[in-house]
Amino acid sequence: MQRVRLRYTKRGRLRFTSHRDFQRAFERALRRAAVPMAYSAGFTPHPKVSYANAAPTGTGSEAEYLEIALTEARDPEKLRELLDESMPSGLDIIEAVEARTSGLADRLTASVWEMRLDGVEPAEAERAVAAFTAAEAVEVSRKTKNGVRTFDARSAVAGLETVPGTHGPQADRPSDQACAILRLVVRHVTPAVRPDDVLSGLRAVADLAPPVAAAVTRLAQGLFDEETGTVTDPLAPDREAVAAAPADRTGAAETAAAKASA
Repeated sequence: MQRVRLRYTKRGRLRFTSHRDFQRAFERALRRAAVPMAYSAGFTPHPKVSYANAAPTGTGSEAEYLEIALTEARDPEKLRELLDESMPSGLDIIEAVEARTSGLADRLTASVWEMRLDGVEPAEAERAVAAFTAAEAVEVSRKTKNGVRTFDARSAVAGLETVPGTHGPQADRPSDQACAILRLVVRHVTPAVRPDDVLSGLRAVADLAPPVAAAVTRLAQGLFDEETGTVTDPLAPDREAVAAAPADRTGAAETAAAKASA
């Protein structure tokens, strides 16, 4: 059985796609692309697809991950192309690598988010960021299915800063008005601290209240490096293992040949 890990996006209007909507679209793409999927056992078999830490509905993302299990080996790049062609534009399959290591979900310990605050002056945002980062704790409340929950939004934030207002292809709002761009690095903790919780914290400590809803995009997620404060690529260990495999096989063959000649 071959396992393949995929990175996909949620861009533009497709950021409003729920996780369940994405699952349905992806399973249709698997059928269209005739992917030889492995299925679970039982009365209602379903494709073996493992999703990891999906972004909330309404947020864009450049770094969503999943893993599929196949009954027959396929070239990951050709598989990616077939699946991407079968998905709606905006839900793009942009990377595929054969899984050669374990624990993908364990390597998703932090996310990098971009928050676009239309109608907010950068200087105003800088003051709010300074107040938030200087606080030891910032309590916010969120409504859950079990009622209102209050928790500290500050402790999970590993980095928060304003950045120049340059926008990538995921930006879909006009730029001819005041606009502050925030870059947020947040650890994946329990309870989860989401970008909207940080925005609630900025409102609590600095009365920062954007006149329109923030446009939020996840730029990356992976293992958080405490020394550098960066988020590393979670697929890098698999790429390295794939690259090393031919050399390993060659080395093993040479060793066997040497033993035989001796």
